[in-house]
Amino acid sequence: MPRHDDWLLAQLPAGMVAEDFFARFVRIFQAQAETLLAHADNLPHLADPRLAPPEMVRFLAQWVGLPGLDPGLPEDVQRSLLVAGTRALPWRGTAHGLRVLLEGYTGGPARVVDGGGVHPLGDEPADAAWVRLEVATTGHLTEVELVELVRGEVPAHVRVELVVGGRTVWPRVPAAALPRAQGGAA
Repeated sequence: MPRHDDWLLAQLPAGMVAEDFFARFVRIFQAQAETLLAHADNLPHLADPRLAPPEMVRFLAQWVGLPGLDPGLPEDVQRSLLVAGTRALPWRGTAHGLRVLLEGYTGGPARVVDGGGVHPLGDEPADAAWVRLEVATTGHLTEVELVELVRGEVPAHVRVELVVGGRTVWPRVPAAALPRAQGGAA
């Protein structure tokens, strides 16, 4: 005899349900179906950065092309980085998109200056493929991670200068290229 919570058995003919072995067998499938139904009920929440499990937050970040989020970061930081990255997506490849992304990842204001724009024919600059990005801090990222984030967002042909706290962190100038101090040993 089916119990009141045997929703799957309740859909079968009475003769089938009367067999104890068959009823127990069908309950196995009911248990599996309940698991699947529970997951289906949660589907709308899996893509919500505020509600998704931490593993899903990291998966979503990779899915939209953001660098992998460090599982060691606090959950709220991982969620805010995902939100920042997705907010910048519609503007990807623009100065505004870079600013939104950098501000979201660093937690502070970002300044983006580029050589692009609309110029009258014949008055266009010889070198418009450059961008200078300035932030006060790297936020929760290391300098290397911030550089990788920027490299993933800026087209390969565009020269980039990344400045953090007033110091150029990319491209790094090799020590051999720096001018020697006057009066020092050669």
